[in-house]
Amino acid sequence: MPKINKTKCMGLEQQVMEQMKEAMKSKNEAMLRGLRAIKAEIIKAKTEPGANGVITEDIELKMLQKMMKSRKDSLEIFQQQNRSDLAQKEMEEIAIIEKFLPAQLSEEALTEALTQIIAQTGAAGVQDLGKVMGLASKQFAGQADGKLIAALVKQLLTNG
Repeated sequence: MPKINKTKCMGLEQQVMEQMKEAMKSKNEAMLRGLRAIKAEIIKAKTEPGANGVITEDIELKMLQKMMKSRKDSLEIFQQQNRSDLAQKEMEEIAIIEKFLPAQLSEEALTEALTQIIAQTGAAGVQDLGKVMGLASKQFAGQADGKLIAALVKQLLTNG
């Protein structure tokens, strides 16, 4: 009988719970902290009005991206303030959250794909930024940072 990849079949909540058990057994405090943060966000999302205790993969992805952005912003602030102790905690949590996100596109692959979107939409300059960003944001959801997408689109449209 073929082996089934359990993580592919499990939802985010089940994956987090499984990994929390492992982190507790191995006494991995950093991993446990990151997983608890994800679990807290899942519970929060499930109790939102209209969620009825269920969240979709799309909501999970947006939730993880929001958590990632928040941690990266905090990391930047802590690094500016020379708070390496707090910056280290943020980096640890970022690494844990990244495990649950889709693989990130390289800048080269993203630039190539954005060039195709620009050609498809017929965008001619910066005035068409919104048109390109709308498509790109949907297509690369979870695969690339929105700031990077915006910067590359702007660069491609100005350098034409």
